[in-house]
Amino acid sequence: MTTFIELLLGGVSLGSVYALIALGFVVIFRATEVVNFAHASLLLAGGYVTAVLSDDIGFWPALLTGITSGALVGAAIEFLVLRRYRGSDHSVLAIVTIGVDILLVTDLTRRIGTDVLAVRDPWGDQLLTIGSVSLAQTRVAALLVAGLLITAFLLAFRYTSWGVAMRAAAENAGTAALMGIRLGRVSLGAWAVAGGLAAVAALFLTVFPTPGLERATSLAALKAFPAAILGGLDSTTGALAGGLIVGVTESLATGYQSDLTFLGRGLGDLAPYLVMIAILLVRPAGLLGTKETARV
Repeated sequence: MTTFIELLLGGVSLGSVYALIALGFVVIFRATEVVNFAHASLLLAGGYVTAVLSDDIGFWPALLTGITSGALVGAAIEFLVLRRYRGSDHSVLAIVTIGVDILLVTDLTRRIGTDVLAVRDPWGDQLLTIGSVSLAQTRVAALLVAGLLITAFLLAFRYTSWGVAMRAAAENAGTAALMGIRLGRVSLGAWAVAGGLAAVAALFLTVFPTPGLERATSLAALKAFPAAILGGLDSTTGALAGGLIVGVTESLATGYQSDLTFLGRGLGDLAPYLVMIAILLVRPAGLLGTKETARV
């Protein structure tokens, strides 16, 4: 029972980090109706800046710089690349983000090389023990920080003028533009927010119990993609639900993998995609996604 509780708590913590990444997918999709396949490069860029600077200027300034860098990279992609294709088919824009991701990830992996960049975080390898249950302090911090950021975003999305503008643009971009909403600013803000959230997620994906930032860190975005899809690509609360489902599923599948050897190795990496397919077979729009209706 102790093992199950530890795996469950670890899965919830990891799922909250996946939810931050999935929220980035959702924010960009709601603002632009574009599926962003360049999210891996946003995550790696913010994490790389944080890891490189943490020794020189200290952890907290490095983290702030990393978040700012992630936001700037996201805004630069929107302003310098995607804005030039405005009016194009959304599938074309999605393919453009794939090209951008290949370029950025290739450059960043070249800079990282075979090194593993440790982040000098304040939690280290300390454990929080309650009774017989132990959990890394980094996991607790991840859960608290992710919960705070997601709550702040949902409140801003609901009550601020930027959130109202984004919801209006997502509902009907043409009408929103006629009402004076600047779609370019909405899109730019969405990409910046997504980049900042990805940088925070990168931090908690590279601290204990993982050794640090490496080239494969960007693959975490691929695990968060099922979270966004199964939660509903146009639902902010769906990103939270999807992230938790994916995190718990991966944690339990990995933890009990030795008991499920008949299913083969690497079940923990495969399980989120299996859950996504199972949910989409029942609810094609995702758990909380908007169902499309057609008048005939």
